[in-house]
Amino acid sequence: MEHLINVLQTDRSDSEIIGYALDTLFNIVSNDLEEEEQDDLEEENPQKQVDDLGRQFTEIFIKQQENVTLLLTFLEEFDFQVRWPGVKLLTSLLKQQGPQVQQIILVSPMGVSRLMDLLADSREVIRNDGVLLLQQLTKSNAAIQKIVAFENAFERLLDIVTDEGNSDGGIVVEDCLLLLQNLLKNNNSNQNFFKEGSYIQRMKPWFEVGDDNSGWSAQKVTNLHLMLQLVRVLVSPTNPPGATSSCQKTMFHCGLLQQLCTILMATGVPADILTETINTVSEVIRGCQINQDYFASVNAPSNPPRSAIVVLLMSMVNERQPFVLRCAVLYCFQCFLYKNQKGQGEIVSTLLPSTIDATGNSVSAGQLLCGGLFSTDSLSNWCAAVALAHALQDNATLKEQLLRVQLATSIGNPPVSLLQQCTNILSQGDKIDRRGSKVQTRVGLLMLLCTWLSDCPIAVTHFLHNSANIPFLTGQIAENLGEEEQLVQGLCALLLGICIYYNDNSLENCRKEKLKQLIEKRIGKENFIEKLGFISKHELYSKAAQKPQPSFSSADHMMFDHEFTKLVKELEGIITKAIYKSSEEDKQEEEVKKTLEQHDNIVTHYKKVIREQDRQLEELKQKVNTLKSQNEQLQTAVTQQMSQIQQHKDQYNLLKVQLGKDNQHHSSHSDMLQMNGIQPEEISKLRQEIEELKNKHEVLQGQLREKDSVIENMELEALRIQIQSQSSDISKLQSEKQELLQQMNTASVPALGDSTAVIAAKNSELEGRLLQEIKELKSEVKALSEEKALLKQHLDSSNSTAAVLQDEKSKLQQEVSESKKEQDDLLVLLADQDQKIFALKNKLKELGQPVEDEDDIESGDQADEDEEEDGEEED
Repeated sequence: MEHLINVLQTDRSDSEIIGYALDTLFNIVSNDLEEEEQDDLEEENPQKQVDDLGRQFTEIFIKQQENVTLLLTFLEEFDFQVRWPGVKLLTSLLKQQGPQVQQIILVSPMGVSRLMDLLADSREVIRNDGVLLLQQLTKSNAAIQKIVAFENAFERLLDIVTDEGNSDGGIVVEDCLLLLQNLLKNNNSNQNFFKEGSYIQRMKPWFEVGDDNSGWSAQKVTNLHLMLQLVRVLVSPTNPPGATSSCQKTMFHCGLLQQLCTILMATGVPADILTETINTVSEVIRGCQINQDYFASVNAPSNPPRSAIVVLLMSMVNERQPFVLRCAVLYCFQCFLYKNQKGQGEIVSTLLPSTIDATGNSVSAGQLLCGGLFSTDSLSNWCAAVALAHALQDNATLKEQLLRVQLATSIGNPPVSLLQQCTNILSQGDKIDRRGSKVQTRVGLLMLLCTWLSDCPIAVTHFLHNSANIPFLTGQIAENLGEEEQLVQGLCALLLGICIYYNDNSLENCRKEKLKQLIEKRIGKENFIEKLGFISKHELYSKAAQKPQPSFSSADHMMFDHEFTKLVKELEGIITKAIYKSSEEDKQEEEVKKTLEQHDNIVTHYKKVIREQDRQLEELKQKVNTLKSQNEQLQTAVTQQMSQIQQHKDQYNLLKVQLGKDNQHHSSHSDMLQMNGIQPEEISKLRQEIEELKNKHEVLQGQLREKDSVIENMELEALRIQIQSQSSDISKLQSEKQELLQQMNTASVPALGDSTAVIAAKNSELEGRLLQEIKELKSEVKALSEEKALLKQHLDSSNSTAAVLQDEKSKLQQEVSESKKEQDDLLVLLADQDQKIFALKNKLKELGQPVEDEDDIESGDQADEDEEEDGEEED
């Protein structure tokens, strides 16, 4: 080996010898024997020796990390003789000593990036072996998985799958799918990158199937199986909930879920693909409302059309169907109902008297579940019981509604309730001849009853009404039965414990205390707790608690449901405490509960009042802000109008000054050459400007009148109404506060006696909490008073603003009238001036004097204005 490595180091320029050296090293470290050698050595079973030998040679090779680094440089060579044996050698090294070789490649500069170039090789042999190399490289190494993903692996692999024909492709498609699984499974970062890169949308064409699905090749079945598993990797219940939910919604919006449902309802699909498709659809819809709603709307292509849920349930309760298929359907039904109260209600409604189809033309989900629950096949009993329990999970309303369900038993006999029928079958035990496990039916029914009665006192009361139920449970628990029956004993103890803990004491003969006395007398508390512990100690319980999907090696092992294991974990400790409590402690606890309920009611009432106050205050604040903004807009408009009026005044004063200059200019006859002629057009222009000024003044007066009415009507009235409303609201709230305080005084916590220090401590704690609530309410009232004062200030401010605006209006009206009078005088002066100017121009023309043009006049006027301004500045 040393000589071979030396060849790699010293003869790099000779590609032929390098290729031979790499091939030789591959044969040394590889465990793949030729067929003839395998046949010769089969008798001696030498495979273990060969494995050990290959592993030893691999250790020798990678002991010097430079050898692996050198091998990576050969993979950059394009020469086929070098690159291909280099790929095979590195793959074999990874198979033998994966973690060690992974670490060397990880710390090697651009190590992973060099290997990614293999996927772009135009020679299929190298590209395909490159996929196998990356499979080994990415096994159980999250860091390398992330690097490979960010080196555009998803894009390249999906392109290869598409080019090879998707599910119709060969072994290369299978290898690409296995590599994709390596990159995505249990790697949240890569899953998110896959979703954000819109690669989920590219999976939809994988599941396009035709009408004729017979004659699928084994490779196509394998490819589709891996494709379905890849979908499940993205929506696995073990992933973070947010990531799973996001992928589920993407699969719905891109049509992937719809495509899966098409396969689900298609004909001719192989059984193992159908089973895996059901499992995949299950996890795509689990806990996602939009997907669950879509699944509920899917119909099978039958005549008449049937719901997909009904078709699947028919398979679940049909004992001729394969066991794994029935498990998949149960899982699908559980996922459909998971966190789906709407779906639960639809299933339970098919059992209620008002919705049952009297004609019998169509079978409903509820009828199928009841049929499975009472069939002679124990597996159907168990599946139907668990399915019905999921329809009631965490839904107290449906637990009460299910009490209304009545079942017809036989002709001539009155109907019995579903609850009664379950207990009847439970009490018959092994008397009915069933196919399958002896205890499976009873375990299923007990899980259903425990789920139904937990957290539902009304259902507990109905159960206790049947006088035979409690003796049956105590009898089952008290007996010393075999190991197989211990599971039933534990579940009976759990059901009896639920009847004690959730008992509202409405039945005199079955009060909590009497039931506990019965346990003490017939069973013994320690014995009862021991039997209760049988459940969580059972190995099948531990297996069911691991993951939501029911996965059992055989039907006999199908005992526990995943959700039920959560319920047991929650109730086991609670029931143990309830059994050991004395009657005095129970009474004290009841009193404390009542006191807490009263306190909670008072606090809830206060919270409602405060929420209402907050809402009203928020509305008032919004109204005040609206009035403020309106007031600011009005003030801005008035300011703009005042500035416009000031501009007009300035223009008017300027005209007066110019007119005075012209009069002075024409009265001086001593120097005729300094007299300026004025054109008639200028006179008319001045008249037009004066007319425009008049019009603008009239418009301004109209605007002022409008703004005055807006200010007076909108702002002042609105603010007055708001303050009056606010005052009445505050008075009302103060009166409510007084009433509440009186209620609190009258409903003060009654003393429970000095018998126990615990109750006194609880009472003092409650009083402290009430005092704290009162302080908070006082602070709320104080805040309301401050708000009222603030609103009064706003009203005063608005009143003062209105008064200022009114004064401004009067001043503006006076100025407008004065301006109008001055304009009339100016018109008279201009008319006289016009006549004088015309006469003077005629005289000048008769005397032969030149008359200056308009530009000279304007420049002369400008010079006069400049001189006048300079004189003013000097003054």
